[in-house]
Amino acid sequence: MNKIAILTLAALPLAACNTNSAIGNDREAQLDPPATAAPIKSAASALANLSPGLMLPETMSEADLAALGAENTCQFRLTEVAFPSFVYDNSGRGAIKINGKLIPVTASASGEYANGELRIRTRILDDEGDAGLQMQELIVAGPRMKDEFGFWGYTTCGNIEA
Repeated sequence: MNKIAILTLAALPLAACNTNSAIGNDREAQLDPPATAAPIKSAASALANLSPGLMLPETMSEADLAALGAENTCQFRLTEVAFPSFVYDNSGRGAIKINGKLIPVTASASGEYANGELRIRTRILDDEGDAGLQMQELIVAGPRMKDEFGFWGYTTCGNIEA
């Protein structure tokens, strides 16, 4: 009986570790307050004190998309059911979320975007996912990075497959 009580007391602190604060994950059986949009910053400001190895795209919330006016743009997603990590339109505007900041980028060529030293390239791949979404490659090269980061994901354009 003593052993059961000791094991129960030892396991109680672990129960508090079950928190996942990622966008789209339920944390409580109650409504969360409306999400606020991440700040919109230039690449120089957003990436100034960030290690080059941490310049990875993050998922955007619906509030982020609304702040960018990007609800009906093309959206690059890391999985078919994920929130977008990079958004772009056919007018040459785009945005990526890195380090908790939204960084607007401008097209410099077809499928190429930039903001200062931050460079992003996209390329449609000849494959599709299980849900039928078009696959896309996203390459990110930032300031002080020795190598670029590449990601394969999926793209949608305004609720229509790209």
